[in-house]
Amino acid sequence: MKNNVKYSVTLSFEEIKLPPFEEILVLGKNSPHGKTGISKSFDLLIPNGFEIIDTNHGNVDCVFINKRILAKMPKERILKILDSNVFPFVSEKEILKVDFKVMTSFTVVEDVT
Repeated sequence: MKNNVKYSVTLSFEEIKLPPFEEILVLGKNSPHGKTGISKSFDLLIPNGFEIIDTNHGNVDCVFINKRILAKMPKERILKILDSNVFPFVSEKEILKVDFKVMTSFTVVEDVT
């Protein structure tokens, strides 16, 4: 008796960008990849594209922020937002990708007399 083997394959693919995040990366204190290693990887992939900011938050070692965001918003404000909305949810061994979109708007009132 001969066995007939049949295979069924479902295949999909999509383009990825390197690094696999664009805005902010939060690095836990004991994550498997250290700040130095990730920093060197970024220097190879996107030289001078991210600023590394050390933090004093319990589980968070540092934050990698895209310099495009820093051109739009002061890092102190970004860190304050992350500190209240993201850092409390970071475990010490993880790396978190944060989608951080900045929209800038102005309201101009002119007095025409």
